[in-house]
Amino acid sequence: MAGGQNKMQVLSALDSAKTQWYHFTAIIVAGMGFFTDAYDLFCISLVTKLLGRIYYTVDGSPNPGSLPPNVSAAVNGVAFVGTLSGQLFFGWLGDRAGRKSVYGITLLLMIICSVASGLSFGHSPAGVMSTLCFFRFWLGFGIGGDYPLSATIMSEYANKKTRGAFIAAVFAMQGFGILAGGAVAIGITAIFNARFPAPPYAADPAASMPPEADYVWRIILMFGALPAALTFYWRMKMPETARYTALVARNAERAAADMARVLNVEFAKDDAEAAAAPAANTTSACPKCSRPFGLFSCEFARRHGWHLVGTASTWFLLDIAYYSQNLFQKDIFSAVGWIPAARTMSALGELFHIARAQTLIALCGTVPGYWFTVAFIDVLGRFKIQLAGFLMMAAFMLGLAAPYEHWRSAGNQTGFVVMYAFTFFFANFGPNATTFIVPAEIYPARLRATCHGISAAAGKVGAIVGSFGFMYLAQSPDPAKAAAHGYPPGIGVQNSLFALAGCSLAGFMLTFLVPEPKGKSLEEMSRENEPAAAEP
Repeated sequence: MAGGQNKMQVLSALDSAKTQWYHFTAIIVAGMGFFTDAYDLFCISLVTKLLGRIYYTVDGSPNPGSLPPNVSAAVNGVAFVGTLSGQLFFGWLGDRAGRKSVYGITLLLMIICSVASGLSFGHSPAGVMSTLCFFRFWLGFGIGGDYPLSATIMSEYANKKTRGAFIAAVFAMQGFGILAGGAVAIGITAIFNARFPAPPYAADPAASMPPEADYVWRIILMFGALPAALTFYWRMKMPETARYTALVARNAERAAADMARVLNVEFAKDDAEAAAAPAANTTSACPKCSRPFGLFSCEFARRHGWHLVGTASTWFLLDIAYYSQNLFQKDIFSAVGWIPAARTMSALGELFHIARAQTLIALCGTVPGYWFTVAFIDVLGRFKIQLAGFLMMAAFMLGLAAPYEHWRSAGNQTGFVVMYAFTFFFANFGPNATTFIVPAEIYPARLRATCHGISAAAGKVGAIVGSFGFMYLAQSPDPAKAAAHGYPPGIGVQNSLFALAGCSLAGFMLTFLVPEPKGKSLEEMSRENEPAAAEP
């Protein structure tokens, strides 16, 4: 019992540590990984129209080329498959080998694959798209590792009063990454447009796409390596978290030294040894199946089974809606007439319009939503923010879907864009942030990254469902209109928005499975200090 009390005293030192400069350094170092994650994941949606024009335009066609359905699905979705794989693998590895040991690997993978994504083997459409998909899979694999590792590292460094804000601040760098993707695309396009002006496709199909346009999408994709490279050195200098060193690696002296060096918190060596000592309650055999208290044990199911169902299912439903809207907002804006018809623009002119529209949405809805979460998460709590976010997302999607024909009529597009921006605001001041934060707070230290990776991977399954499903479902139910793009008939944008609203309402209901970690220590939430259930 005394050992358990000493253990709690040590962990209390971490929970009560004042906010210091190293906390902000960790936010920047971890956050730049998420900046790169968002840039790399979402910049592909900016250039897919350009890729279609360059590699799939048919001579004599009245409209510029577009990616075939199977190619579009692969280009948009392959990074999510890689991300899902990386979340599971690096989450597991982070709990086995340590957070720091694998933290640099994910960033290095992102740097290499960001550059390689802009390269191609040969000049044929098949060669270019195959190369792009191959490297975007491994890019996603590295991005996937960043999710559980960054969240776990920040949760284990932070004190319990500001832990939510610190983890949210890391995740909020995604907003700046999305914004940077649009800004870079606008800048590169403006430079090439000034140097190589081109007429609209309707006026001169061949001249509307200068050969130099092939460099534009490559530069945009490669640019994602820059922010990751700038923070690689600092990421490699980060020490292992004291919680992992003390509770999982059981190296008392190293935990004390690391914590004292970066957080200026001192505790007695005896207390450190007590923290590192094996505790019967955290390694007890499962009372029903005599297996160690691991992920697949009865004891884990008793303590955290419903929590894992809650964090995984809400992230799954959130990402169906969030990635559907984010990746295909260019198609939605075209459907309501906010972006002109493709044939009335040059190749680079179309990219400029798409980038400008997505940047405006990010600036007005996405980025503010993230930082509202940072400001209020430790005041309102995760549970209330997630409930309200799902509910408001559903409300605004219904507000877009029900009067959809009204929004399509001339003069009403601005109102549609404003309503659309609010769905992003409440996604980010809501479940897009909280589904990332909570799994890093409620599971035991030795399973924390693994469980976060499982929850995040469930989210990426939702992203795959959303990105593939919305691409097909949003097609016009009129076979003639759908066939013109090479797609089978769908249910239309309006009914797709109704379906996404339904996903948000389901997420609202499943949020009741997720506990509230506000103001509680990681050990209190993970129940690491509780004895295992007694055998009957």
